[in-house]
Amino acid sequence: MDDLIQSVTAAIQSSDHVRLSSIFASSRWQSLGQGEQRALSAHFVKTVTSSSSTFLPGGFRVPSTMSVISTTLNHLPPMVEGAADSILRHRIFDFMVDEVGDYGAAARYLSGLRMEEHDATSVYYMTPVDRCDVFVKIAECYLEVDLSVEAEGAVTRAGTIIESAGIGIGGLSSSSSSSDPAGKEHDDGGGGASKVEEERTITLILRYKSTYARVLDINRKFLQAALKYHDLSTAYLHTDAVDADDLLIMLGRAVTCAILSPNSAQRQRLLGLVYKDERLPQLDAIPEFQSHSSVLTKMYLNRIVQKRELEIFESSLASHQKAVMADGLTIVERGVLEHNMVAVSQLYTSIYFNQLGELLGVVDAAKAERVAAKMISDGSLSGSIDEVEGILYFASPGVKKGSTLHWDETITSFCVQLNKVTDAVRSSFRAHNHEETSKEQC
Repeated sequence: MDDLIQSVTAAIQSSDHVRLSSIFASSRWQSLGQGEQRALSAHFVKTVTSSSSTFLPGGFRVPSTMSVISTTLNHLPPMVEGAADSILRHRIFDFMVDEVGDYGAAARYLSGLRMEEHDATSVYYMTPVDRCDVFVKIAECYLEVDLSVEAEGAVTRAGTIIESAGIGIGGLSSSSSSSDPAGKEHDDGGGGASKVEEERTITLILRYKSTYARVLDINRKFLQAALKYHDLSTAYLHTDAVDADDLLIMLGRAVTCAILSPNSAQRQRLLGLVYKDERLPQLDAIPEFQSHSSVLTKMYLNRIVQKRELEIFESSLASHQKAVMADGLTIVERGVLEHNMVAVSQLYTSIYFNQLGELLGVVDAAKAERVAAKMISDGSLSGSIDEVEGILYFASPGVKKGSTLHWDETITSFCVQLNKVTDAVRSSFRAHNHEETSKEQC
């Protein structure tokens, strides 16, 4: 066993990756007992993370050495001196993110981090802030490779830590001071959270909220995501804590998700909230959001969104926001069509479906009819369909064409208009008689 330890040490010091790989792939390694494998793995991890070692980060670029690292990380004792395995996982994570761009691998390595939350004397002890930071990093990486389920699991765990530990803006609990990756707690001696810690906590909370909003977004929970993005866009709006451009990006994402949200009263309130934001026109200067202000304004004011505006808006969307639904429409086509359908109902009392399709400029008559039927059935559009004639009749909310209430409303409207005409004729007749009488008197 001692000779193996010496061989591993020599291979690390000389950066002999071939020799190192042969040691951990040999029959000798396979024949070691579990305790000996753990001891040798712990020695390897401690040696490669020592300050005097020049083995890393070059070793991260050698596939055989990465295989050795994975093997040793899976054969460690319950505790490694100085939490060297935690340090190694953090270094691998940084390398994978910054040098390779392999976010999936980075998340998997960091997910194996050992974190002690109760025993402050343990080398693996991490404060709530540090543990939360780890899970947010994992979630951010999984989102980069569209692994929404894994990202949701990580961000949920981060949220649980925030809630249970009371981590919030403007102060931390006494257990939430900063620590390094190995779990060594730092105390600035200031009798509370330092300025640096407060800034770090602000950044962490915003990253968590942003990641949570992105998880909702990628899972197509657009209304909830829009609300989260808008909350983020107004956070620290009048302070220097967050760059104004970053807040504007969040506003743009809020607009995106609001437009993609299904038609509802809550969505309409959200559209109004964003419409009244004085920063909305500034989105026109950002290529990613150049059509957002126009589309949202038309949706809030119940104006028809033109096909060209829809195409520009759709070109800015992420892949998950362009998904084709069961009815053959994309998410944004469905949303804009439903909006335009409501806008048309404000202008017409009835319309042929072929004319409706041309007017909307989005879908053909058959698709327009299917969407109208669904909107009528779920109560988001008041009206009825004449399938034989291919006509869509619009009615006041809660009034069905052909019902007694519908006919009463029609007759009442006709009578009101008839009375207006009658009154106008009478007024004209009286004025004419008065003029004739005046002439006779003269």
